[in-house]
Amino acid sequence: MSDLAALASFRPVLDHAVINVMGKLDEAAEQYTRLGFQLTERGHHTLGSSNNLAIFGTNYLELLGYLPGRETMRADLWAHPAGLTGLVFKSVDADLVYSTLKNRGVPVQEPMSFARPVVLPGGAQDARFKVVRVTGDAVQNGRTFFCHHDTPELVYRPEWRMHPNGVTDIVEFVIASRDPAGTAAVYDRMFGPNLLTSIQGGVFFRAGTAKVLVLEPAAVAERYADAALVSADGSDRMVALTLKVASLAMPRTLFDAAGIAYRSYAGGIVVSHADAANVALGFTAS
Repeated sequence: MSDLAALASFRPVLDHAVINVMGKLDEAAEQYTRLGFQLTERGHHTLGSSNNLAIFGTNYLELLGYLPGRETMRADLWAHPAGLTGLVFKSVDADLVYSTLKNRGVPVQEPMSFARPVVLPGGAQDARFKVVRVTGDAVQNGRTFFCHHDTPELVYRPEWRMHPNGVTDIVEFVIASRDPAGTAAVYDRMFGPNLLTSIQGGVFFRAGTAKVLVLEPAAVAERYADAALVSADGSDRMVALTLKVASLAMPRTLFDAAGIAYRSYAGGIVVSHADAANVALGFTAS
């Protein structure tokens, strides 16, 4: 792809959502398995963090934490509150992303490469990535970055996309903010102009199959039936995900059998942050 063609395709597409579980990887993996997600085997990054993934059609969620004794290896990550802390976009080209963001006045780190061994029937292979991270105070209580998959075939594998709860994709990523337009301005600078659409209580923009919503805390509470956390100090916080299912009967049946509480909300049903590693999880068939 030429630079001009890549630049023309420079638009927000959600790659994955990061849930910071700190030193509670086992507990979080157990929670998400009970919620009906098929998780990959635990992976270990060359940078020191560890994860389990739930892979969907075009995006995925990541439970990210550390093993005992490794909490100082990525101390910058664990400074964020436990819960949803990563909004990650797909990268068309890491170097082009970096230069484009710099030219648009977005504070950004140079591309950083790392890897994670993946165990497959034919033997272990290294999944390799390059990330470009937005820096400074533009994102509170979390990170926004771009992920370039050098080896997408080692992540987006069909056998990992089948989930007992029927989830096929993340379709909403929600940030609570007292100033939605101000919080979302960095994304308008990254991808705009005219990226943002106003809605009741905030703004949103499309990111591939997903929408990113930046909403006032009261609007989050109303939309997610009080299932989401908000920051006690009034700072921005990433708080909720909505997941697409073919039929709400699948998660309902699973949750009823597992004794997991859920409630109705505008999009379908929602599980409280208390049962999902500090993230409200909505499930919708629409």
